[in-house]
Amino acid sequence: SFHETQERNHGRHEVRRYWTMACEGRLTHAKRWSQLNMVGMVEAERTLDGETSIEYRYYIGSFGNDVQTFARGARGHWGVENGLHWVLDVAFREDDSRVRKGHAPENLALLRHIAVNLLKQEKTAKLGVKNKRLKAGWDESYLAKILLGI
Repeated sequence: SFHETQERNHGRHEVRRYWTMACEGRLTHAKRWSQLNMVGMVEAERTLDGETSIEYRYYIGSFGNDVQTFARGARGHWGVENGLHWVLDVAFREDDSRVRKGHAPENLALLRHIAVNLLKQEKTAKLGVKNKRLKAGWDESYLAKILLGI
């Protein structure tokens, strides 16, 4: 199945082409994923300032050969990824990190992800993640509330 979307925003033109294929009984190692029944591909074509780039992404799924559902899922996944990256960069200045040795970058990234999840779960303060983090640094009882989930 095939589906195509086009968007124009922020000075760029994006065309996304989605393909899905039913794969029941067609893949050698499909038994490793008990519900696997679809393989999908996204071709993302982006034009900005006259320069065009194309990126391909591949997926496996268990929701049948519905290309519309696949397109929404693939697009939604990147929205979540981009949103998380933005929060990590704004609240934790992750892109400015100079940590490069050994496993330290991965370990700190994991701790940042845990911190973001804990801060997002805390609902009593009507603040963004960055301001909740600042508040937790100033107020030990608020920090305890975040860490203990109370």
